[in-house]
Amino acid sequence: MTFQYIFGPVASSRLGRSLGLDLLGSAICTFDCLYCEVGRTEKLTLERKPYVPAADILAELEAWKRANQDLALDYVTLGGSGEPTLNSEMPAIIDGARRILPGVPVAVLTNSALMTDPEVRAELAHADAVLPSLDSLRPEPLATLNRPNPRLFAGGQQAVNELAEALVTFSKEFAGRLFLEIFLARGLNDSDEDLELFKAYVPRLAPDRVDVVTLSRPGAYAEAQPATAETLQRWREALCPLCATPQDAGPRLGTAPAAHSATRAAAPQAVQDAVHASLKRRPQTATQLSGALDISREHIVSALETLEKQGHIKRRTEQDGEPFYGVRH
Repeated sequence: MTFQYIFGPVASSRLGRSLGLDLLGSAICTFDCLYCEVGRTEKLTLERKPYVPAADILAELEAWKRANQDLALDYVTLGGSGEPTLNSEMPAIIDGARRILPGVPVAVLTNSALMTDPEVRAELAHADAVLPSLDSLRPEPLATLNRPNPRLFAGGQQAVNELAEALVTFSKEFAGRLFLEIFLARGLNDSDEDLELFKAYVPRLAPDRVDVVTLSRPGAYAEAQPATAETLQRWREALCPLCATPQDAGPRLGTAPAAHSATRAAAPQAVQDAVHASLKRRPQTATQLSGALDISREHIVSALETLEKQGHIKRRTEQDGEPFYGVRH
């Protein structure tokens, strides 16, 4: 069965085997980040509304569960094509996912832009884990790298400070796990000044984990270039020890994806549909797709070859000796 709003599962270094729920349906976001793997934002907005109704997503999730009774999950993750907190029915989706898949924790990926809204923070508190990103504590790098809606950060440094403080407030209100992600782009937000600001800020935020990452595959804009290995190492050594708890604290959290055997049998067209849907949200290798979708690598490779011949996907730069694939934009 082809799903419109459900994709994956995806193999995540932070969340294990994660089933994705797309709350926007297209590239609708508060940012138009240079590095976005999904591609360029189609609608840059701060308007919250039911872009995809909760009832539609949960109906698909019920159908997915019926078709995948034997597939183990580590998380259900709200993310997809844009910023999930823009969907005003997010709490119903979180609660519905927990009801449909009891025992599977719910995570939300967010760029943090709407954290200054107390209602958004209250809604995010429904989740078991929240993974906010914050790429700088200065307005200039944020404007260059994240390309926000013009109404965001119009107040300059004060607006950025308010966002950072809102995240701290949320961390005190939230009973679940908080994983902070900082994305570094060479020459844009990787200065010593940026690092020093985060060294002072992270202990106040007290996240369970800090992930400092950079570009490993082409982003939406060529201006985004990966930070050097030396820079990444320096930032990680400075920030990761400042977490509230060890990076691998908590069941299934901060660990490599859980080991699941790829044993499911599926018709070739079904495999192609699942692979294409997953690649629409995130470029991946054949090995990553096999482990996440619980389908043998042989069948995944066959599906990739067919989709590539049909022009639906394209092979991209090799990662660790293995090519990864993404959809054609």
